[in-house]
Amino acid sequence: MSPTPQQRRAARHRLGADSGPPAARRGPSGGRKQPITVEAIISTAFGIVAQEGYEALTMRRLAMALETGPSSLYAHVVNKEDLDELLVGRLCARISLPEPDPARWREQIISVCTQLRDQYLRYPGISRAAFAAAPSNLDTLRVSEGMLAILLAGGIDPQAAAWAIDSLTLYVNANSLEVSLASRRISRSDDDWVVSRDELLRRFAALPASFPQTRRYAVELTAGTVDDRFDFTIGLMVDGLPGARPAQAG
Repeated sequence: MSPTPQQRRAARHRLGADSGPPAARRGPSGGRKQPITVEAIISTAFGIVAQEGYEALTMRRLAMALETGPSSLYAHVVNKEDLDELLVGRLCARISLPEPDPARWREQIISVCTQLRDQYLRYPGISRAAFAAAPSNLDTLRVSEGMLAILLAGGIDPQAAAWAIDSLTLYVNANSLEVSLASRRISRSDDDWVVSRDELLRRFAALPASFPQTRRYAVELTAGTVDDRFDFTIGLMVDGLPGARPAQAG
């Protein structure tokens, strides 16, 4: 008897791999089509997100792209949440984790956060799949394990380090989602929502006197690139951790 989707999911968590044979195709063209596998599901799902955005990814849309029915997908994945877990895990598998270095811990943790953001930005909106999801996929846990090791090497208190991982990944997820949403609006040339910096400065300058600080510091409020703001926030969060060893000069 073939393993159930729940058994396949449990096996992935233990071994980091799919278990069981690929699902056979049904219907007159079944013998001519590529068998449905977890790899085929993941690859096709990424393709949909890259072309249409994460909001377009549904089990029905995925089944259509694979030229099959949703029931064929459920032979491998439990539900959409299971698919999300696989996608985030695959992105996490691409992240390079350094050997924790007490002298370079700050640089190392920022690098991991930046890598994670860069992976999310390859697929518009996919960081939404990581919200409110308890890490259980082995590839996802590998990243949190690596982050914990880096923070502990930096002298961070274990409890603070544990909460810092949650806070840092939450910011990375939210930042990636915001950048993806803004990029899609720009690509649609949606003039009602996309505002240039010059236009924003003009609007701030036209504010009434009851907004004195916004008017005075409009340049500062609108300064910096997306990367500048990301680096600033991650650095601010890291530097505020209790017990952190000071960063070495150079």
